[in-house]
Amino acid sequence: MLTQIKAAKCIGTQAVVVTVETDIDHGIGIHLVGLADAAVKESLLRTVTAMETLGFRVPGKKIVINLAPADLRKNGSGYDLPIAVGIMASSGKYSFVHAEEYLMMGELGLDGSVRPIEGALPYVELAVASGMRGAILPAESAIEAAEITEIPVYGISGLKEALDILQGNDCSHLLAGEIAGAFSASERIYTGESIVDFSDIIGQEAAKRAVEIAAAGGHNIIMIGAPGSGKSSLAKAMAGILPPMTRKESLETSRIYSVAGLRKGCSGLIRQRPFRSPHYSASMAAIIGGGAGDNIVPGEVTLADNGVLFLDEMPQMPKSVLESLRGPIEDRKVTISRLKNKVEFPSSFTLVAAANPCPCGYYGEGDRCRCTVAQRTAYMSKLSGPIMDRIDLQVWMHPVPTEAVTRRGKAESSREVARRVCSARSRQAARFKGEGISTNAEMSNRQTEKYCPLDEECRQALERIMKSTGMSLRAWFRIIKVARTIADLEGEERIRPGHIMEASGYRLLDRGKI
Repeated sequence: MLTQIKAAKCIGTQAVVVTVETDIDHGIGIHLVGLADAAVKESLLRTVTAMETLGFRVPGKKIVINLAPADLRKNGSGYDLPIAVGIMASSGKYSFVHAEEYLMMGELGLDGSVRPIEGALPYVELAVASGMRGAILPAESAIEAAEITEIPVYGISGLKEALDILQGNDCSHLLAGEIAGAFSASERIYTGESIVDFSDIIGQEAAKRAVEIAAAGGHNIIMIGAPGSGKSSLAKAMAGILPPMTRKESLETSRIYSVAGLRKGCSGLIRQRPFRSPHYSASMAAIIGGGAGDNIVPGEVTLADNGVLFLDEMPQMPKSVLESLRGPIEDRKVTISRLKNKVEFPSSFTLVAAANPCPCGYYGEGDRCRCTVAQRTAYMSKLSGPIMDRIDLQVWMHPVPTEAVTRRGKAESSREVARRVCSARSRQAARFKGEGISTNAEMSNRQTEKYCPLDEECRQALERIMKSTGMSLRAWFRIIKVARTIADLEGEERIRPGHIMEASGYRLLDRGKI
């Protein structure tokens, strides 16, 4: 008897249907075909043992299992559940109701339990898009899709519960929305950083202003200064002034973390923007993403999608890794190619970088620096012109003097700053409605000319700046984008000369100040 059970496979952050075809006929042996990797082939013994543990006797006949389409490589242990259900359905000993209209994925234990898998959210989205009746997933994985209500999503802890659902029994208590409250894993599992309030940071008003502009327009920023000047604290404080994510952004970010396996035990969608802070010794595969064969996983640039990627001690990173950031920063996506596979991941993040001005860290702070000119030049040369061109705001930070601690007054809190940032983001969302972007930093050159017209006075001011500094054409457009964000923060409809002057002041590396 031939049966067809729907499963799935993730390619990047999108899922595609994999049909598990099972047929039992005269003969002997269990045969698995369909370009399955070693993990899938090993599932046969695991699956058969789990079924026998639950009292099901596997027929002593020829069992053929085909994973279609046959030209798509299947990997992972998530096909255990659909294979087990397929064998049971083909045996004729069970009467299942619409089994072929459910999407099923799950790894089986030898005792018949079901273990969590990666990619649950894309699987459920695929089931919705394909018009399936429902999805059956491990409980810890199903709760990732607790907010998707178009179809019933069942979370099971064992194979017996899957059989109850397919036999038409009342299993409403297994719906993802019902079991989500039983899992209390932290929603901050993906950030790994605590948020610093702006009021906790002493002084550095100019740097705070730059961080506010970066958050309001989604601009990349680098902070250069001596150790202890507050660069890392300001970067972490930026996470507290970013606006809440839209549902579209939440779905995209949650989908990425689901595929990466970082959402196990977390219910619903991610609401807080990610803050990723990899160590400067991280490899290119860790930053950009990679993997062998079909097992390509997202890197930090993708995990920071719709959030912040903080690179501390940026000049200490390998030059090849730094240069590999050019594409993701400019294109807001990253494509990872292998011999027989190519995967595209989103990477629309705000880059926040921190750097010392020299190897010892104290250049520009009186006579404390002991580095030679050659050492300073070699150190900062790791930050190439093309990379610096892609960073809109370049800020120099000096250490806060001791007397500022004793004389500190009431500082502005993150809540007050976030209110202005949200207001500026709202203006941008209205401006770019229908354009496929949501922030000023995402504008193309054509969109910059369309939405950021300069009057004659502004144009002349910018031309004088460009001639005196020798900045590139890319810097021209980035100055205009930053000026547009400054105008949004002030509630101005048009860009003023003052906005242009302030925006150009954040190009200190282009001006040769280091």
